[in-house]
Amino acid sequence: MTGQSVVDPPRTTALPGPGAPPERLSAAHYEPAHVPAEVSRYGTAAHTLPVGTSGKVGLLELGFEVRGPAGEQRTELVRHYQKTPLQIMRPMYYDEARPDMPYTYVMTTGGGILHNDRQRTDLWFGEGTSAHVTTQAHTKVYRMESGYATALVNLDLAPGAYVEYLPDPLIPYRDSRLYQRTDVTLAESATLVAGETVYSGRLSRGEHHQFSALASDFTVRRPDGEPVAVDRVRLVPRDGRSGGPAVLGSLDVVSTIYVVTTAVPAKEVADVLHAAAADAFSHAPEGRFGVSTLPVGSGAWLRFVGNDTVAAAAVWRSATRAAHELLTGSPAPTIRK
Repeated sequence: MTGQSVVDPPRTTALPGPGAPPERLSAAHYEPAHVPAEVSRYGTAAHTLPVGTSGKVGLLELGFEVRGPAGEQRTELVRHYQKTPLQIMRPMYYDEARPDMPYTYVMTTGGGILHNDRQRTDLWFGEGTSAHVTTQAHTKVYRMESGYATALVNLDLAPGAYVEYLPDPLIPYRDSRLYQRTDVTLAESATLVAGETVYSGRLSRGEHHQFSALASDFTVRRPDGEPVAVDRVRLVPRDGRSGGPAVLGSLDVVSTIYVVTTAVPAKEVADVLHAAAADAFSHAPEGRFGVSTLPVGSGAWLRFVGNDTVAAAAVWRSATRAAHELLTGSPAPTIRK
């Protein structure tokens, strides 16, 4: 999935227990061990509030397990820690076809990401769980006078878990810089449907490719540390275009969907994603997309680029719904926002 061979070392996957131990608030917990040069060159000098100030470090830890008597079991949130500005709504069960599957919305009390913000989210899914995690709204990365922001997401899926991690689009404002990293530890029999969408700016205001830098890493490993898939994105605008690995050029939207699974043959997953995206294009034919299988038969992925946010949303909905139906055998519900 990338021309780079560098893979970060495996992380520990143990989720802390109840309470707020001091190590949670230490820089070693929420600061990335490495920040790409495209972002780190802006330093950490504070224009207003420095790193670590109250409200600048957001932490969220969620643990899910299967609970209930035989025949009435469902996935429930059993471990929960949050620190402003990150928080969640109570998980909801509104999918009539899958009453065992909670839908959880991640929110931020600050309305967006500011300079020197540090966010870390740890999500743990126990054996046989099924869950959908999304965001309440688009993630806004605000203009920064100094420094940069980081957002770390760690997903840990035990055997037999089925998880959809599908946040709303990210919007980097003028002069913003962000490093986001998603690390996935996935058991061989677990399934993950994940994705992200990035706009080139506040398009409704005519803001195109005016952010400073956006770096994103998506890595999937087995519990023993064996790499499954690595996707590196580095976007640095210049002259109205965003270049670097995963070049966006002068286009305004890039969407990526990853389906990591061994429950269904990789080619079948790829065919379903391609058919769903092609069907969406028949109604809104704008942009380009491609689908390919992941290494060693571990699933498939789709990437879309274009200028039309409506077309991008149509491809996203069509492909994620098709993946849900293929992998769960039930129709996908309409996600309420």
